[in-house]
Amino acid sequence: MLDPNLLRKDLPRVVGALARRGLSFDSDRYHDLEARRKAVQVRTEELQARRNALAKQIGQLKSRGEDASAVLAESQAIPDELKALEHDLAAVQQELSQWLMTLPNLPHDSVPDGASEVDNVEVRRWLPGIAGADGNPAGLGFEPRDHVALAEPFGLDFESARKLVGARFMMLRGPIARLHRALTQFMLDLQTGEHGYTECYTPYIVNGSTLFGTGQLPKFKDDMFWVTKGGQGSTPDEDEGPAEDLYLISTAEIPLTGTVRDTILEARDLPLRLTAHTPCFRSEAGSGGRDLRGIIRQHQFDKVEMVQIVHPERSWEALDEMVGHAEHVLQALGLPYRVVLLCAGDMGFGSAKTYDLEVWLPAQNAWREISSVSNCLDFQARRLQGRFRPEGPKAKPEYLHTLNGSGLAVGRALVAVLENYQQADGSIVVPEALRPYMGGVDRIAAE
Repeated sequence: MLDPNLLRKDLPRVVGALARRGLSFDSDRYHDLEARRKAVQVRTEELQARRNALAKQIGQLKSRGEDASAVLAESQAIPDELKALEHDLAAVQQELSQWLMTLPNLPHDSVPDGASEVDNVEVRRWLPGIAGADGNPAGLGFEPRDHVALAEPFGLDFESARKLVGARFMMLRGPIARLHRALTQFMLDLQTGEHGYTECYTPYIVNGSTLFGTGQLPKFKDDMFWVTKGGQGSTPDEDEGPAEDLYLISTAEIPLTGTVRDTILEARDLPLRLTAHTPCFRSEAGSGGRDLRGIIRQHQFDKVEMVQIVHPERSWEALDEMVGHAEHVLQALGLPYRVVLLCAGDMGFGSAKTYDLEVWLPAQNAWREISSVSNCLDFQARRLQGRFRPEGPKAKPEYLHTLNGSGLAVGRALVAVLENYQQADGSIVVPEALRPYMGGVDRIAAE
């Protein structure tokens, strides 16, 4: 959530920054809400001062033996008006808060202008082999097959998944299932063993409060899978607390970042580096027909997520660090990739700055996103009320900074390995980094 004080102190900056994201801010509505808030607060302060003055006056009258009934009657009417003002203030603040919850984070000054992915800026690219004349990886020397044609003989099965649930799900068997698992284990071992992340096992279902905190709600409710708990007439367990809507997670960012909700950490405990492998569920309501073939865009997919929760003074350093952690995975797998800085109009809702990593897919002759790493600054922490206590005896709690990134999307990494390591005979060479996780197998081929 945006800092309300920033809107009060520098509204033109907020309006201009939101305009860079293609959003028109209703300044008239904001000024009206602020005027109402100020009027209520001023009247409240006037009444409180009047009540104090009347109490003093009543005491003086009684001490002199004079009639205080008129002054007492005025004093007794004040609490009712104060209660009404309190109700009015709560209503104004709720309207403002609900509105601010729908506004995205402000783009950092270093984020380029632009409205869509065509305006993103390439920062660098990494090619493990020879580059072609266009600067992209050189061809394979034969006509590449896409990942579906390559994987179906080895266990990629859409038909069984379609019978079980419907379109845009997959079932993996045999060597392809094992390769998928190997990628996951390799990524987790790299993030924990070399990059200092703590591995977590998280719930795959979260409540609405957590999703409001991390920014998926209310804006992206239709892109979530909702969960219906229990049968008709069922009652919640005693220790479950108040009933809330429940949702399948769309990324492990949600439960990992959500762990600091309503929490005050000690500065000495920062940074927190957390990673988790989870399935991710996205209904992507209204999404078009792009990538309907294959496993690039599925309703259920796996991802190894990185989250850092840091002191505000080091969040930009942490962003560069996390991009490097994602790059390390791709380099270890020997996959060509490029790093792209997203423009203001293409960033996610909660991000102040985002880098995408795009891997090369020979069959598409194109770069495709495989990781997105973002610095959200204090945007999520405000919504979550996640804070830390600076060192010092009188230090007041401050909001944390949160960052998240894919390290990596497992299904898309599987696609990239299949297409980049394919051979002319349809077999797949297993990258050296994955062979220990494949029992020493160095090639997937027809028996």
